[in-house]
Amino acid sequence: MKRGFYTIMTAQFCSSLADNALFVVAVELLRTRGAPEWQAAALVPMFALFYVVLAPFVGAFADARPKGQVMFISNAIKVVGCLLMLTPVHPLIAYSVVGLGAAAYSPAKYGILTELLPPSQLVKANGWIEGLTIASIILGVVLGGQLVGPVVSGWLRAVDVPGVELLHLRTSAEAAIFGLVFVYALAAAFNLRIPRTTAPLRHLPANPLALLPDFWRCNARLWRDHLGQISLATTTLFWGVSGNLRYIVLAWAAAALGYTTTQASTLVGVVAIGTAVGAVAASVRMRLDQATRVMPLGIAMGFLVVLMNLIDNVWVAAPFLLLLGALGGFLVVPMNALLQHRGHNLMGAGRSIAVQNFNEQACILGLGALYSTATGMGLSAFGAIAAFGALVAAVMWAIQRWHAANLRRYPHELERLFEIARRDDLHG
Repeated sequence: MKRGFYTIMTAQFCSSLADNALFVVAVELLRTRGAPEWQAAALVPMFALFYVVLAPFVGAFADARPKGQVMFISNAIKVVGCLLMLTPVHPLIAYSVVGLGAAAYSPAKYGILTELLPPSQLVKANGWIEGLTIASIILGVVLGGQLVGPVVSGWLRAVDVPGVELLHLRTSAEAAIFGLVFVYALAAAFNLRIPRTTAPLRHLPANPLALLPDFWRCNARLWRDHLGQISLATTTLFWGVSGNLRYIVLAWAAAALGYTTTQASTLVGVVAIGTAVGAVAASVRMRLDQATRVMPLGIAMGFLVVLMNLIDNVWVAAPFLLLLGALGGFLVVPMNALLQHRGHNLMGAGRSIAVQNFNEQACILGLGALYSTATGMGLSAFGAIAAFGALVAAVMWAIQRWHAANLRRYPHELERLFEIARRDDLHG
């Protein structure tokens, strides 16, 4: 791997670490302020909001500027969102600003991989970036849980930093949010050291609305591609469910095991450990032309989510969640790499990642809004888990049948696309 790749990895790790710690801290902030449970559930769709709204623009923005610069600006926006959570602004609105920074960050983060590395290293690079992202999720959710715990929060509030008293940090969650500002700042410092690639920049039109027709053409082009549509459908479903499952595990741990936010955050970390193991295994064993073979794992993953309702013991829950995460990691890495490969060939890195983010985050937003609404109407964590598990199994089965139908109807076209992927994977 090129030297700049490791700088990207370090910057991504720090930014993702803070993102995941902030999610846990934001849940605790709402609970300590006496907010209804549906507002905590709404954190997930609020984070996804700007991914969907700005999808036509962030990809083009990432292609128009050096991607290290885009990542720096994005982390600065996240800092603003954190600071807003310490003001009278509602935490859901402030958290959506952090989501705005994340929405701008993602196309640059993934797009630079296709600019810096040859296609033969894309699966391996995705394994690295997903594995490291999962590691940051593990440490991030644990860090967030510890930051709002009695020991660390007591130490944070005792630290005497000039000017901090102006923020009126009254609770452990507020002190934790202030601490996370510095983690985002560290990520921004690494962003400044990301090398400029030789990929040409694409012109950004003076009228942003002119980007809308181009975005919808790119979106339609990827959905029409008989290989891109399958990888896009699979990753959209996976992230739509797993994005909401992060909160559902917290709610399930509280309902089934009586865990606090600090204790429940460790179980989210267990899922992430399994995902990291699966991601690394996939990066070693899978090739681009083999990516569609992992789809049955998505069906199995859905059934395992439903079976969570039968668990009421942490010693059973931990290995179960580890397996659940491993299936997800092994599923998403090759499908994500295949999607990037097709998108890069069809429309360019930044635009293809923006299309991917739009679909995935729209799924997160839709499912999260549905779950948040159902929670407000009295749906239990157990009911949500059963519904999500059944949904992922059923839709994943439908996607598998869709791919089988494509193989029957367009055998020569798909053989050509698989051959391109095989050739690029072997020869770069």
